[in-house]
Amino acid sequence: MTIYIENEQEKEIPFDYEALLRKVIVFCIGHVNCPYEAEVSVVITNDEAIRETNNEFRNLDKSTDVLSFPMCEYEVPECFDALEEQDVFHPDTGELILGDIMISFDHVLAQAAEYGHSLIRELAFLTVHSMLHLFGHDHETEEERLIMEDKQEEILNLLGITR
Repeated sequence: MTIYIENEQEKEIPFDYEALLRKVIVFCIGHVNCPYEAEVSVVITNDEAIRETNNEFRNLDKSTDVLSFPMCEYEVPECFDALEEQDVFHPDTGELILGDIMISFDHVLAQAAEYGHSLIRELAFLTVHSMLHLFGHDHETEEERLIMEDKQEEILNLLGITR
């Protein structure tokens, strides 16, 4: 498994965020029974950089907490059956390239304060949320939103990362 982590923002993160990200990502991949070794990239950034990326890729000129860039297209979320027909495997390692995650640490700080929980919990939550997107989940409809919320809480509870 390959997990790339870049911290491109300047604020101090007062815990081992790399260990947390690795733990959450590895757990999520196992939790959905992904049958492949996988690759994920994570960038921790600030509101300005995520705003620029959000504008570039989604035509939304505003910051957000997390952006997900899945490489795979799923007919059904978490169904890995048709992936071998897609060009989503690293040519050298053979790993499934799940995609990229971009997290605004400014939003992590603000949302942890707003919701009254730890920075660890907020960063873990945003990572789980994004990993579910990398597995084909979305929240465009009420039904999809509820499924994602249930899965997020289930994973966080299993990891012992609660409010």
